[in-house]
Amino acid sequence: MCGICGAVNLDGSPANRESVLAMTRAIAHRGPDGEGIAMLGPIGLGHRRLAIIDVSSAASQPMATGDGGLTISYNGEIYNFMELRKELEGLGHRFHSRSDTEVVLHSYAQWGKEALGKFNGMFALSIWDAKNKELFLARDRYGMKPLYYLQSGGQFLFGSEIKAILAHGSYQTQLDKEALLEYFTFQNIFTDKTFFKDVKMLPAASHMTINAGNGTAGPPVQYWDYDFTEPEKPVNADECVARLDFLFRQAVHRQLVSDVDLGSYLSGGLDSGSITAVAAKSLPYIKTFTVGFDLTSASGMEMGFDERAKAEYMSYLFKTEHYEMVLKSGDMERVIGAVTGSLEYPRVGQSYPNYCAARLASRFCKVILSGAGGDEMFGGYPWRYYRAAVNGNFESYVDKYYAFWQRLIPDDDTRDRIFAPVWSDVKHVRTRDIFRKMFNGHVKKINTAEDYINHSLYFEAKTFLHGLFMVEDKLSMAHGLETRAPFMDNDLVDFAMKTPVKMKLGNLGEVARLNENEFGPKAARYFEKTRDGKLVLRRMMERYIPEEVTTRIKQGFTAPDASWFKGESIDYVRRILYNDNARIYEYMDRKTVLGLVDGHLEGRTNRRLLIWSLISFEEWLKRFA
Repeated sequence: MCGICGAVNLDGSPANRESVLAMTRAIAHRGPDGEGIAMLGPIGLGHRRLAIIDVSSAASQPMATGDGGLTISYNGEIYNFMELRKELEGLGHRFHSRSDTEVVLHSYAQWGKEALGKFNGMFALSIWDAKNKELFLARDRYGMKPLYYLQSGGQFLFGSEIKAILAHGSYQTQLDKEALLEYFTFQNIFTDKTFFKDVKMLPAASHMTINAGNGTAGPPVQYWDYDFTEPEKPVNADECVARLDFLFRQAVHRQLVSDVDLGSYLSGGLDSGSITAVAAKSLPYIKTFTVGFDLTSASGMEMGFDERAKAEYMSYLFKTEHYEMVLKSGDMERVIGAVTGSLEYPRVGQSYPNYCAARLASRFCKVILSGAGGDEMFGGYPWRYYRAAVNGNFESYVDKYYAFWQRLIPDDDTRDRIFAPVWSDVKHVRTRDIFRKMFNGHVKKINTAEDYINHSLYFEAKTFLHGLFMVEDKLSMAHGLETRAPFMDNDLVDFAMKTPVKMKLGNLGEVARLNENEFGPKAARYFEKTRDGKLVLRRMMERYIPEEVTTRIKQGFTAPDASWFKGESIDYVRRILYNDNARIYEYMDRKTVLGLVDGHLEGRTNRRLLIWSLISFEEWLKRFA
């Protein structure tokens, strides 16, 4: 687990060592254990090392094959690397370290780009082929590890973080206004855009090739995709639970491989609790970590947001070495600058609790297990899927789901007023088309509610989960902490995608609608009716955790900011957003924005996500623009 970067001169001239060194040092937080660069004619490769497997110098990077033909700078963990190593040794390959990096390098030497399909893990990699003067870049199936790139003039730059590209010195930051509109629609970016104009993200499950011999950079090529479909034959429920149990235990055990201290996040919920239960059988007194919230001024649904007591009970059951911290209303203000700098541009959710959780865990271990992916693979958000489960046709389904996923500023007649200062630059952007395009790889014959729900699972894995992975990677690596997600084991994901929807959800016949941000008893009643997600997972987890946990209503990891923003943090919100000199008003209309914010501060509606996003955008402008 590390940070990678590089610069290619497309005209074949020698790369500049000082520029590559500056890029590498800009991401030093991702790899505090070592630094390396390799200057190879037209390319310079940089690497920062977080030593996890084989902490000796034999595993340092950049790493080359014996003949120097291939050189790799790699970020990730391949959990099946020992199996691949044995296969490669049988084909005549010889190894000089115990690292997965060397296995990745030799796999590419043996199988080329087809090696990507053999890797079970998370990665972003760069491999230089000296003979053909080609740079090969790739990301893992699920996009757990980020990789950004910029082609400008005669140079191609890339890095695990945009900071590396900025440090090269040849790029001048400009805000991508189209990405801004996309973010303030979905609180996410579905395309390959970033807030930095012309800086793109290599899509998940994609690779691309840059040729310094002829000065070309090929487009990203997708090599894998999610495929949520109903099985062709009936599935026995008991056999399904037994198979899931085997695959889940296998996934957790695969991800316990480490030569350094490993811990686990532990909320009061299903996913992290089950991971901890299995891990604790192999690692006695495993360290666990929980972040809770001071609920003194919370109200409504937010009164249930603090899960410390539940986590402490789980820690007692599994005999873990448990650590926790409590966030209060002023903590967001204290860390938002660091969070913004780490994220580089805002993505899904109010992510500062994740930053604090990673900071806590990093004091005691280098590797942390996370329950990320359990909800997306097994249907953990039924209240979202049900609202678009019955439709006349596919386009009607897209319209319903698109209406729901406009999390911040809806696609209506207020949008042009909100973005009035830049509307002429973004009015051509059709966010509904962006949304619709996300289904292009999954549009199949649709006859039933189950088919529509499988499309929802596909969409959320491609967009929402990917956004969560980007937040988790940036905020954990800001502290030199590696996050692993056992639910994203290849075998487990393949199983989940073919598990019948009726074994994930039970209330398929009912279509209910709810504004997620609505206050009052209506929200509570709705969530009570749609608490049936992850049915097969709950049955399997009864073997590891108490019944009161397996039947518990889904609780996200979020602070009670809806209450704090109109209560204890109201002065902070006003100081940032009511400031006449706030830079966001270079791009958004002040009067229209504050009209929306007023609705929250006066208790008329819940716009906590919008307020967080506005403050984050202001911080981004101060730091980067």
